[in-house]
Amino acid sequence: MKRRNFIKAASLTGAGVLLSRCIGATDPIISEEPYNEQPIIKNKPIIISTWNHGIAANKAAWEKLESGGSALDAVEAGVRVTESDASNRSVGLGGLPDRDGNVTLDACIMNHESECGAVAYLQNIENPISVARKVMEDTPHVMLVGNGAFEFAIEKGFKKKELLTPEAKETWLKWKKSEDLKKPEINSENHDTIGLLAMDKDGNLSGACTTSGWAYKLPGRVGDSPIIGAGLFVDNEIGAACATGMGEAVIRIAGSHTVVELMRYGHSPEEACKLAVERIQKKHKDITGLQVGFIAMNKNGEVGSYSVYAGFNYALKDNANDKMVDAQYDLEW
Repeated sequence: MKRRNFIKAASLTGAGVLLSRCIGATDPIISEEPYNEQPIIKNKPIIISTWNHGIAANKAAWEKLESGGSALDAVEAGVRVTESDASNRSVGLGGLPDRDGNVTLDACIMNHESECGAVAYLQNIENPISVARKVMEDTPHVMLVGNGAFEFAIEKGFKKKELLTPEAKETWLKWKKSEDLKKPEINSENHDTIGLLAMDKDGNLSGACTTSGWAYKLPGRVGDSPIIGAGLFVDNEIGAACATGMGEAVIRIAGSHTVVELMRYGHSPEEACKLAVERIQKKHKDITGLQVGFIAMNKNGEVGSYSVYAGFNYALKDNANDKMVDAQYDLEW
């Protein structure tokens, strides 16, 4: 073996050993060769989104695709429906507030060219996903937060709006009067996200994720939903993923990026989601009540999901389907 080739081989071997130690010998992430098959995309366009509110979101996204819009147009249009639904207690208008009664919103968006934008701790703007898109398209930044995000939204023509509805305020006031101020269950309506992934007719992927976050959270708390790589990740060569549930747990493993990387190395969308869920469980000493769910779509147009506990589902829309799908899971409540 020539010296140059020997050094190259030794370097690759050493890097492989180091990487395997970092991820854990029992964590089946790396195969011998990355996933590089030519995609066989069936039944495109395809849309998937988290939870029951995904049905209405998918409808709006599908209309955008049918009218010639891109996957990016579709994901924005889809989640805007949920953001503007005052009856929803976990996203946008009508969302349950933080401890002090303020509705604060987090959102991010990412397209097939790996361009992305996000806002966090945004108040008084009904559609944070559209502000996130403006951050992506009109600034050199990825994320704006708090008052800076609000002022940017106003500059871009968004209108200030009170997001705390009378119904959500009443629920918050009842919580404040409770004796122990117990935090709500993670799997309930008040701790959900809408994440939406779409593949358009050209086979391009985009994703969006938006939430009002953990009800009655400490002021200033930001979860995974606006964090690229945690709440959402898109790699147009491989696939896309998004997360819902306990954001702190998702952030710990860069959850959505982890799912996409698992697909890169040959795992199906469901397998990738399952492995990410298992990693979350390994990283926590106590997973009592800790619900996290992932949805994913690969470049072949295959979709999948998985969650820690039962109860997670997602909405699927393509040329043959318009339905809810129950996610596979590890644990019963």
